[in-house]
Amino acid sequence: MTGMEEEVKPNLSQYQGLTSSVSGVSSARGHGSVTGGSNLSGDAYRRQHEITVTGDEVPPPFSSFESTGFPSELLREVHNAGFSAPTPIQAQSWPIALQGRDIVAIAKTGSGKTLGYLVPGFMHIKRCGNDSQMGPTVLVLSPTRELATQIQDEAQKFGGSSRITCTCLYGGAPKGPQLREIERGVDIVVATPGRLNDILEMRRVSLQQVSYLVLDEADRMLDMGFEPQIRKIVKEVPTRRQTLMYTATWPREVRKIAADLLVNPVQVNIGNIDELVANKSITQNVEVLAPMVKHRRLEQILRSQEPGSKIIVFCSTKKMCDQLARNLSQFGAASIHGDKSQADRDYVLGQFRSGRSPVLVATDVAARGLDIKDIRVVINYDFPTGVEDYVHRIGRTGRAGATGLAFTFFGDQDSKHASDLIKVLEGANQQVPAELREMASRGGGMGRPRRWAPSSGGYDGERGGRTDSGYGGRDGGRGGRGISTSSSWHEKSGGRGYGHESSDRNDRGFHDSYDTGRSRSRSPDRFNSASGRDHSPVLSFHELMMKRNQQ
Repeated sequence: MTGMEEEVKPNLSQYQGLTSSVSGVSSARGHGSVTGGSNLSGDAYRRQHEITVTGDEVPPPFSSFESTGFPSELLREVHNAGFSAPTPIQAQSWPIALQGRDIVAIAKTGSGKTLGYLVPGFMHIKRCGNDSQMGPTVLVLSPTRELATQIQDEAQKFGGSSRITCTCLYGGAPKGPQLREIERGVDIVVATPGRLNDILEMRRVSLQQVSYLVLDEADRMLDMGFEPQIRKIVKEVPTRRQTLMYTATWPREVRKIAADLLVNPVQVNIGNIDELVANKSITQNVEVLAPMVKHRRLEQILRSQEPGSKIIVFCSTKKMCDQLARNLSQFGAASIHGDKSQADRDYVLGQFRSGRSPVLVATDVAARGLDIKDIRVVINYDFPTGVEDYVHRIGRTGRAGATGLAFTFFGDQDSKHASDLIKVLEGANQQVPAELREMASRGGGMGRPRRWAPSSGGYDGERGGRTDSGYGGRDGGRGGRGISTSSSWHEKSGGRGYGHESSDRNDRGFHDSYDTGRSRSRSPDRFNSASGRDHSPVLSFHELMMKRNQQ
């Protein structure tokens, strides 16, 4: 055994109950019994929980918290939080991580992955005994400040009794307080790549003690363009380290960076990664609607929920978020998007968590990484740019073993996604509306006159992807909205409808103003007006009124 292996791999005999469990691992690539007294074999447990593993000598899962041999103070925190047994990703990743091995874990959001890597990180810190004033021992990279602060909260909640310290580095907030926390000494740094690179360039933090590196939501970090920053950060971390990567999807870009950064990793899959699969504990309701009736239907759904239920409403633009939040003020709605200051975002999220603002209206970018366990309902007021984001959106509910409810408004402008959406619905054993099947059978477009959509190239033209194969190989990627061969009717161009709105709302109704075309940047939050075209579509009465109100 090399000196590095002695440094990274934990001495399992230090932890009560671990020695016998790991020494009992079968030499036949992890076919031993489940640790914890379960009658199930390791393979039977994995089949029951849809776990697949790839690697040599993979230890069997832990079936209970007691079987892990974790310190009593940590187990007390776990039980106080109301957890009765490890989630599948925790059960399988813990024994692997405790052997000091690299891991690629592919699991949906809400699977308990945060504790899946934090708890072995706590064990690693205690074993290493590093001086925290010389730099952190554990580094966790996260795509967003919201997710980063939530990871910090979990680390402090479950590691506080073990006197493990943690700080969070993210943009949109002053560097001063973050730098002072680093100077005081911390065991764990949770950071977004951009802010950590800024502080590294200032030479105000050293990563030379980091021997446990985590990339959380790796697919999202790459999708947001953070790969150069990640690679730059990893160059500052010793090569003698343990690396854990957690991702919800397994596209080519993620496979490439995993091959570059990890050494002989064990791959742990929860569920089927060959196709996009939604959480089966979420009831999905897809409704094919005209833009002019979306707001009325939204209010009906909100009124039908139990008082105090936490609800997220997703929109495609920042302007629509603010507009909907104003129009839904009677429901206690608040908006969050990329133009909000960090203080405003923190305030809105605090109001949402406490239940004082039970309805959160958000864009994809603002809600990415949001981890609030008691969200009851997700409503897609606007369909996202692809089914990957659809699955990620509805995954905000139905977390940590709870059930959830999702409503999605789907229009003719979204028809290019009909076939992929049907696959997701069928994969989760959900009902598929006949109108949606009709759209898919016609190759997009509904089998009736397009009263709210001129005959055009569709909702967003062809999406240029990050690579030739696109994001995860679906529909050519997640790129910008193109301008079709004739004027497109975007979801932003709806309006007042026919009298169901109250008189105090503005003349343009609930939707952004009509444009003859828009080009879209990579971020779902940023839209730039494109020049108009000479020819005009045939307008309905509703569209004519919208245009007149703008003149």
